[in-house]
Amino acid sequence: MSGAKENNVGAYRLDEKVLNVLGAYHQRIDEERGNPRQEAPGGRDGGQDQRMRAVGPETGRFLNILVRSLTAPTILELGTSFGYSGIWLAEAARATGGRLITMEVHGYKSAHAQAMAERAGLADHIDFRVGDAVEMIRELRGKVDFVLVDLWKDLYLPCLEAFYPRLNAGAIVVADNMIYPATEDVTIYARAIRGKPGITSVLLPVGSGLEVSRYEPE
Repeated sequence: MSGAKENNVGAYRLDEKVLNVLGAYHQRIDEERGNPRQEAPGGRDGGQDQRMRAVGPETGRFLNILVRSLTAPTILELGTSFGYSGIWLAEAARATGGRLITMEVHGYKSAHAQAMAERAGLADHIDFRVGDAVEMIRELRGKVDFVLVDLWKDLYLPCLEAFYPRLNAGAIVVADNMIYPATEDVTIYARAIRGKPGITSVLLPVGSGLEVSRYEPE
C-alpha cells in the first residue's frame, strides 16, 4: 500500500511530516516484501539485521486508533526495531497528551528509529531505551496504559510476567504475530495472558494476527 494514500485514520488527518515518514517506511516495507530471504535460525543474525519486519499500515492504523481512545496514556512498546510502529504510537501519544517508552536490544535500530521520529516531529513524545527488555521493564517507574508486544517471540512470556504487575486499570495490551508465523511461543503467551486475573482477551485477524487484551482489576 502506498504511503501517499495513508493520509487519514478514521475522521482525522495525519500531518505532512508524519505522512512523509510513513511513506518512506512503506516504500521500504514494499521492497522488503518483494525480496524475501531465508531467515537465520530463530530469526536472529548477530545484531546486523536490516529487515524491518514492520507491522504494516493496517496494524499501524489499528494501534493508532486504540491509543487515541485513551487519555494521556503511558505507552510501552517492546521491540522498537526501525521505528515504524512507534510513529503510529507516538502520533497518537501526541494527540492524547501521552508518552511512548520504546525498548530495543540493538542500538543501531533504536538510532534509526529516533532519526525517523525527529523527521516526523514526534521525537519529543518518545523515550528511546536500549537493552534487555525484561530488565528494562522491571526498572520502569510508574505504571502503563498501553503495551505493544512485538519482539522475539521467546520473550513474549517473560515480558508479560514483567509488565503485568505494572498495568493500570483499563490498560490495553496488543501482541503481534499471533496468527502468522504460528509458533509455540505465541500460543504459550496467549494461554498465559488469558489466564491472568482481570484480563479479557480476543484474537483479531488484523495484519499478522493481534491478541488484544484489556486489564480491569477484579
